[in-house]
Amino acid sequence: MIRLDSRTPDFDQALRRLTDWDAGLDPAVEATVRDVLHAVREQGDRAVLDYTQRFDRLRANSLAELEVPRAKLREALAGLAPADREALALAAERIRSYHERQVAESWEYSEADGTRLGQRVTPLARVGIYVPGGKAAYPSSVLMNAIPAKVAGVAEIIMVVPAPGGELNPLVLAAAELAGVDRVFTIGGAQAVAALAYGTETVPAVDKIVGPGNIYVATAKRMVFGRVGIDMIAGPSEILVISDGQTDPDWLAMDLLSQAEHDEQAQSILISWDADCLTRVAASVDKLLPTLEREAIARQAWDSRAALILVRDAAEACAVADRIAPEHLELSVADPDALLPALHNAGAVFMGRYTAEALGDYVAGPNHVLPTAGSARFSSPLGVYDFQKRTSIIYASAVGADQLGRAAKRLAEGEGLTAHARSAAYRIREGQ
Repeated sequence: MIRLDSRTPDFDQALRRLTDWDAGLDPAVEATVRDVLHAVREQGDRAVLDYTQRFDRLRANSLAELEVPRAKLREALAGLAPADREALALAAERIRSYHERQVAESWEYSEADGTRLGQRVTPLARVGIYVPGGKAAYPSSVLMNAIPAKVAGVAEIIMVVPAPGGELNPLVLAAAELAGVDRVFTIGGAQAVAALAYGTETVPAVDKIVGPGNIYVATAKRMVFGRVGIDMIAGPSEILVISDGQTDPDWLAMDLLSQAEHDEQAQSILISWDADCLTRVAASVDKLLPTLEREAIARQAWDSRAALILVRDAAEACAVADRIAPEHLELSVADPDALLPALHNAGAVFMGRYTAEALGDYVAGPNHVLPTAGSARFSSPLGVYDFQKRTSIIYASAVGADQLGRAAKRLAEGEGLTAHARSAAYRIREGQ
């Protein structure tokens, strides 16, 4: 963990170093992924089976054996402890309710001459969801990716989840059943992305791939983009907390650690104009870190990428936060609404002392798939709109074709595109 002070001459440079995360391709990883993609594209099921045996120690004679039967999904949901099933159902209900408000509708309008213009909104036909299965199981990721797709009207959802050694988390399977996932395959890594992108004898090709994964998954998604759509290239998880110094330091410390425990590259930042607050929270982190089950991961993230930043006032805190453009932004202050107008770049904003970021990860309702590594400057959380297409509708009446065609003809001639100009001119009324 480092401490920064906005008053020091080198603050800007130190802040850039702190938040610099290279999302570029690792040449060795890129070469490996390229080989995997090529093999799956050429050999289909056989290549996926070979890589699954090699990387996940999961042997099968056919890829069909790695598809989880629907009955097993239903059994997983029915077999959960009542409290777990209720919590999962509550999360699903709130996520669905929130995302139903995002559904875009088709629209159209007519002009005086009879020309009609509009936009037709239609869902994607088939979507692939990648669910991590390595360091931790993420049933919440199943809900956050699948439910918006279902709300959008996607006809078929194919889920892939690695099962190292054949182990599958019942909560992940239960979440798939609850979210309406259509098919589940226990495959992962770049080979699963390739199967979704190109299709195999058993795994159908999809229109878009969403969901987080390791560097091989992220690289594969980047490399198949264009063949299929993707949601984003996700970097390490991030949290930035702005505090006025009046929140319990243990609360703030645990909020910061909630991201640090994700992985060793996760980033936790606290900004305050109260120097004592930073000191108290640092002490709380030291006290609470040893109590975590994932202490080793959280400690490495805290030691290598965390920061406590002292600023002059609330206005400067907002300015620094906007420069960082964090994935998660907590406003742990007395009046969070007063700060909100000054903040433009964040994946999600958590308002007030009682709104822990963890609520957003599971049950608040808004999506937890958020832009990272500063990309909140130009991108948005995953939502229903990611699973809908917009098609422009243009109907020109005879009068409209005449009037618009004259302008189109002139513009096409100006660009030297003769066929364009003549195409428009054919609809122009002669002698007028």
